Amino acid sequence: MAEQTAFAGTHHTGGVKPDRAVVRDALAVGVAVGLSGFAFGVTSAGSGLSLPQTCALSLLVFTGASQFALVGALAAGGNPFTAAAGAFFLGVRNAFYGLRLSQLLALPRAVRPFAAQWVIDETTVVALAQPTRRAARIGFTVTGLSLYLLWNLTTLLGALGAEAIGDTEAWGLDAAGPAVFLALLAPMLKTTRERAVAGVAVLLGLGLLPVLPAGVPVLVAAAAAPLVLWAEGRRKTGDRATGDRAVNDSHDSHDPQRDQSGPQEEDR
Repeated sequence: MAEQTAFAGTHHTGGVKPDRAVVRDALAVGVAVGLSGFAFGVTSAGSGLSLPQTCALSLLVFTGASQFALVGALAAGGNPFTAAAGAFFLGVRNAFYGLRLSQLLALPRAVRPFAAQWVIDETTVVALAQPTRRAARIGFTVTGLSLYLLWNLTTLLGALGAEAIGDTEAWGLDAAGPAVFLALLAPMLKTTRERAVAGVAVLLGLGLLPVLPAGVPVLVAAAAAPLVLWAEGRRKTGDRATGDRAVNDSHDSHDPQRDQSGPQEEDR
């Protein structure tokens, strides 16, 4: 009963999913995303971070969007504190993932601090897609382990490769990080609201880039979400008001008392 209650809010097609199928799907996600660690290694080395610093980011931070935001801001000449602030705000979402996964996985207390390191977009999606707690645990573990190992390995290889080829800008590899980030983000924009937020964020970031210090436009772009929500609220309020006026006008046009009083007033 407890397990059924825990999974009442998840979306699945029902039935028990074989462990082999869960492992296969989790490995597919882990390998596909883990390979993009190479781009991070190249980008980080190109922004001026040393090999130990680059590897430490993947080992300790382990959230691609925050890592790319940090090294991207540093590469653009931004203040380290501003760059770290932008990376922090991007990583805050993982805390909300943790709140949901803590109920979903119900891991022992001794394991939770270690599992927290793997609470990212990919592990959350795989875990939530499973029909049972056992499958969710397997999906979370396999995705987290495969992605963590491969991400750190490809980060190392990317950083070593960047040092070997020299100036990454001459090869155009400085664009690898943003390109990978956009490739990961684009499939997640499924609703009109999400696309609107992304579009406004891009406009804010690019529009303010020439006038604000490097790294600050990323922070300002976070205002895209409340701006879109405010605009939606205004639009819905206006639609309701328009609908109410239309209903009132319709009632007035069919008011029997008004129809009866018209001729009498004309006769008088």
